[in-house]
Amino acid sequence: MTLTIKRNQQPAMPDRFYQVIEKELANVDPKDANAITLNFRDPDYSAEAGGFHPVEVRLEKQQEHWRLVYVTDFAFRGHPFPELVKDIDICFNSKQVYSLFSGWIGERESQGLIKLFSDNFVSYYQMEVYQVEVSLD
Repeated sequence: MTLTIKRNQQPAMPDRFYQVIEKELANVDPKDANAITLNFRDPDYSAEAGGFHPVEVRLEKQQEHWRLVYVTDFAFRGHPFPELVKDIDICFNSKQVYSLFSGWIGERESQGLIKLFSDNFVSYYQMEVYQVEVSLD
């Protein structure tokens, strides 16, 4: 079953990002689900060693399409007891982008950050650094 993800949402995500999501959902049958969460994790990522940040993607069913709700990149921050916090949060419901170091950012700045994040995310995915878990709600 092929899922149709609504691509004309704002903020805009590059096609390469959608290709990764669609590839991961190619063998998923969400017929009874109203939401899908994808977690991309580098099993070696830690506060001490670093690595590739975990990324969570949430989609919700909207009539016959699936729409992005958020894409969140997490990172360990804090000393001496680091915690996983939102480093970049792309919220499609509010049409806003958050960066840990900048707070909520404007549309022009957010497009540059989204492109940089997406290019890196797709590259890391292609390098096969992530273990991917798909959850249906």
